[in-house]
Amino acid sequence: MEFIQVMTTTETKEQAEAIARHLMEQKLAACVQITGPIESIYCWKDKVENAREWLCLIKTRDVFFDQIESAIKKRHSYETPEIIAVPITRGSREYLKWLDESLEKKI
Repeated sequence: MEFIQVMTTTETKEQAEAIARHLMEQKLAACVQITGPIESIYCWKDKVENAREWLCLIKTRDVFFDQIESAIKKRHSYETPEIIAVPITRGSREYLKWLDESLEKKI
């Protein structure tokens, strides 16, 4: 099984929590960590912007990415939310076993 970590940022902690709860209830994630507030500096529509945001780190399987992307977009306030994934190439055997077992009910 291929595991990934999906990342998204939100405008509010409440929005981050709503996304996390939905993903957990739908068994699309084994864990969602929310951290923040963080400061983001980025270009948007030819302007440098600064925003206070909350970061969601979503541990899941690669096969669930499309469903997670759709769920985030439905619950997100941004016109173009950050939704990116990186592969989990290594981890402790115990953690990866827990991740696998936490997500096996959905497959």
